[in-house]
Formats: sequence, C-alpha cells, structure tokens
Amino acid sequence: MIKNIVSFSGGKDSTCLLLKMIEKGIQVDRVMCVDTTKEFPQMYDHIQKVQAMIDPLKIEIVKIDFDYWFGEHIKTKGKNKGKIGYGWPDFRNRWCTALKREAVKKLQKTIAEKSIQFHGIAFDEKKRTDNNEGRNIKYPLVDWKMTEKDCLEYCYSKGLDWGGLYEKFHRVSCWCCPLSRIGELKILYKEFPELWDELKEMDKKSFRRFRSDYSVDQLEDKFKYCIY
Repeated sequence: MIKNIVSFSGGKDSTCLLLKMIEKGIQVDRVMCVDTTKEFPQMYDHIQKVQAMIDPLKIEIVKIDFDYWFGEHIKTKGKNKGKIGYGWPDFRNRWCTALKREAVKKLQKTIAEKSIQFHGIAFDEKKRTDNNEGRNIKYPLVDWKMTEKDCLEYCYSKGLDWGGLYEKFHRVSCWCCPLSRIGELKILYKEFPELWDELKEMDKKSFRRFRSDYSVDQLEDKFKYCIY
C-alpha cells in the first residue's frame, strides 16, 4: 500500500497543506518535520498547536545538530581541511539546507512501503516544483490554486497566528539566517534581543562573514543608531 507523507516545516504553506488534506479527507499516513533547533520560540508553540489539532496523527520530528555543524565540526578534506565548522551559510554554500534534505532522507528510510510526498508549495511559487520534476512528489496547493496569501488567511481562520511572526517577517524559518532581509534582521535586533545576543555569540565561531555586505556588529551599529 502506498503511503502519503506530508513534509511539514511549520510555516503557513505546509500548515495549510496538512490541515486542508485532512479537511478534504485525503489520507495522511505520516507527517515529517525537520527541527533545525534555530526556530523561533513561537514556531515551536505553533507546532504543538497543530499537533493537538491533528491528534492522533503524530508529527514526526528529527533534529539537526545545527550548533555542531556550524561551529564544532572539523573538516577532514578539501581546501578548507582543518577548519572548524561550516560557519554562516550563503547563496553558494547553503549547507543547512543540505542537512535538512539529509534529515528527510533519514526519515524516509524508515518507510518500508512505497510513498508519495506532499510538499507545501503555493500556487504563486509553482516554478519551484520544476526542481523535482519526475520525482514522486505532489503539490496540492498548486492544484488548488492557493497562493501564499490564501494559505496564511486559511491558517488565521483556524486560529493559528504564530504569535504574530508573519506580521513581522516574510519567512518564519531559522531566525539566524543571514539571507534574511535587512529590515527583518532589524526587527530581530529590536524585538528579539535574546536571539540577537545568541546571534552575536554564534558570529564569534564563524570563519565566514555573516553577510557579504555587513557583519553582525556592523548591522547592530546601523540598527542602534537608526541609520537604516
């Protein structure tokens, strides 16, 4: 028997996908979620709320040891042999994304039966589905023509609000991502001081600059004196 597996990140699109599939009576056999351990506290609260909504179906969570790969792992080959940690990811070296994929593969290996993956890609991002052409993956949100806005509004209608994260951030995944918009990093500095302090400590362990245009300290100077 073919198993239907939902890939659940906790964001608006994957949340909408999961709840809509259940609402429409589409069989959901397993729900897989990768925890980077660098999610907003509000995201962990959100995942617990969704778990309560779909019980007895369980959200299966696998954690990535982000701190280890970021600042402790010693490279044993290549031009960076001997360097400690991968440091901050960038557009050319998104090692954290690769770790997520490996974590998903690890979960998939626990499934003996054939399976179909369901990914939460919204209609207005359907070009992203081209990357997985030929694979056994379905995109119901695209089929239902649900945009990112539609997904967020649907989640709000179900009483899910991520503690207001989507009112502040375009994306609500890893709070420490250097690929975030400058304005969103300013919000992190202003409204999440504990996370910003952790970001500064992480920066001390990275051999790679936080961003190509700004270091963490330079961003703090900008935000502190409202230059941006």
